[in-house]
Amino acid sequence: MLWSQLTWDELPAKLAAVQGAALLPIGATEQHGPHMGCGMDTVIADKLCQEVARRTQVPMLPPLPYGCSLGHSHRWPGTIALQPTALIELVKQIGDWAYLSGVRRLFLVNGHVTNEAPLRCALEMLRAGHDDLMVALVNTSTISARVRQFHFADAQDWHANDAETSLMLAVAPDMVRPDKLAEADDPDRTADCVFAHPVNRTSLNGVTGKPGLATAAKGAQWFEWMASDLNQVVLQGIQEQPPLDFSYFESVTV
Repeated sequence: MLWSQLTWDELPAKLAAVQGAALLPIGATEQHGPHMGCGMDTVIADKLCQEVARRTQVPMLPPLPYGCSLGHSHRWPGTIALQPTALIELVKQIGDWAYLSGVRRLFLVNGHVTNEAPLRCALEMLRAGHDDLMVALVNTSTISARVRQFHFADAQDWHANDAETSLMLAVAPDMVRPDKLAEADDPDRTADCVFAHPVNRTSLNGVTGKPGLATAAKGAQWFEWMASDLNQVVLQGIQEQPPLDFSYFESVTV
């Protein structure tokens, strides 16, 4: 169900079978502490969407490996950040072209927290530009209550923590350096802060949370929860219709 592996004459039937639904995984390339590879956010969005595409038969567009990672500063090597405006325009153009191929239900599956605001802007632009295109924004860390709970268990402003490290140990163990886990923990220093501070002012090593607690067994269970809960969101979205059937471009006639 990978868009990149489908031919142009296969794609219309695949889309028609799922009411024009498609998944777009969106990640980032940014430092993830001394113990984990810089592509973690992209890997989780990619792996999760591949699994949900397999279960639902919804085509998956190629993942975006860059995101809005400006908050990670210049302190640590590895981060490649887009300006918010660049991410907005990139996703908007992808959505425009996906629409031309028959997509009418687009799921933006976001693996990086600070992509959310630009992606919401892209969502607004896409639905305003295409009357019959529905767009959903789903963050991988908050798909459901149980998914949110384990992500935030060791830090409110978490990054490269127990959750992310456990997930990578389970689904992409080559992303993790086990010999560095014990010394990677760094506490959340953002409690009671009024301002949103960049990571250079909140973390000593680029981590917020306790990756030292991570295990592959926890990650496997958590990934299954994420896949199962996203699967339900997508299945519900395939069947959803707008509550009212008025055109975006139609004015009220008095």
